[in-house]
Amino acid sequence: MTPPSPVHNAPAHSTANGGPSPLVLLAEDDADVRETTQLLLLRRGWRVTPTADGVEALEAVDVELPDVAVVDVAMPRLNGLDLTGRLTALGVPVVLLTARSLPVDEVQGLAAGADDYVTKPFDADVLSARLHAVLRRRRGPATEVTTVGDVRIDVTGRRVDRAGTLVPLSSVEFRVLEALLRNRGAVLSREQVIAMAWDSTWQDPRIVDTNVQRLRRKLGPDVIETVRGFGYRIEVAPS
Repeated sequence: MTPPSPVHNAPAHSTANGGPSPLVLLAEDDADVRETTQLLLLRRGWRVTPTADGVEALEAVDVELPDVAVVDVAMPRLNGLDLTGRLTALGVPVVLLTARSLPVDEVQGLAAGADDYVTKPFDADVLSARLHAVLRRRRGPATEVTTVGDVRIDVTGRRVDRAGTLVPLSSVEFRVLEALLRNRGAVLSREQVIAMAWDSTWQDPRIVDTNVQRLRRKLGPDVIETVRGFGYRIEVAPS
């Protein structure tokens, strides 16, 4: 199959610094929803790569890596949750788009690594604002490089190494780690981590536990400490 071209009928948009507008990978199997969403995003200044399923989306990524992805949960060949895991492993933040609105569905989506969760029907301005918020978090200002044991975290470059080896983190995992690092030595409740790592506080607190478990598997069990009954912390570096 020939991968889709990165942009279809997109007007010429650029950012304030003269660069191209951010590229959205749109993965949606419903043709009407896909075409409508593409048009709405184009009108709001985004570039869009429309794809009909998860496999086609991965083929498009091989052509051009997107800045952010909008992914429908229920798709043939490769569903949205599996696609989310593949995209976040490549460093692409994901906003899930779905008709499912139960809390358990949102927890599953966020546990898969999604940055946000938008239910259908949706307001185009809200979706666009969520995408901008995801990119702001990804590109947010940070200056420190921190070492915890044999783990080195470069917040500016959004890079984590363990014993000199690069450790791939999803965008959600990195934001949870960053929230704890910026409050090193302090115990943060799950609700506090959510407030710092997400734009809203409606997420199920268990999503923090899920991401801390993943971080421990990748970085080692001693990087993040559990303070039972209170929350999590990263110890202050020894002087």
